[in-house]
Amino acid sequence: MAETTAHSGTETETETGNGTETGAATEDFGQLEQYVRFWNAGTEEEQRRLAAAAFTDDVEYRAQIGVLSGAQALMDFRNQFADHMGTVALRPRRQPEVHHDRARFQWEILTGDGAGESFATGTDVLQFEEDGRISSVTVFLDRAPEGFDPEAHH
Repeated sequence: MAETTAHSGTETETETGNGTETGAATEDFGQLEQYVRFWNAGTEEEQRRLAAAAFTDDVEYRAQIGVLSGAQALMDFRNQFADHMGTVALRPRRQPEVHHDRARFQWEILTGDGAGESFATGTDVLQFEEDGRISSVTVFLDRAPEGFDPEAHH
């Protein structure tokens, strides 16, 4: 038996009866929306507010560029990237998939005036704590930016 739940204009399915979940829990979509808004926040005040709601204090972010710890490190990374690239927007490529305390989130980074030029695509695997906040993010590049050298960051 499948149960369909509407949230944020999308539908998810959760298998019931055998004890396994194959879809997303509604509350996890709220945290994922906070996550996207954090990366797109324009002011430091907004970033701090969204970081407090979305992340644990010791959130760990693992990407090709290295390992970052704490919300301030994520804010610094985001702001350095935006300072270098100009207008930047993170957009979901498809509905996230949530399984228990993990989510797979596929994204695209757009740059340029109006944030319309595709810069890179990737997939983040996020881990949630019991309070719903994100405690870790592991980033995979599906399509790296032109000229990106993954060996340069090791």
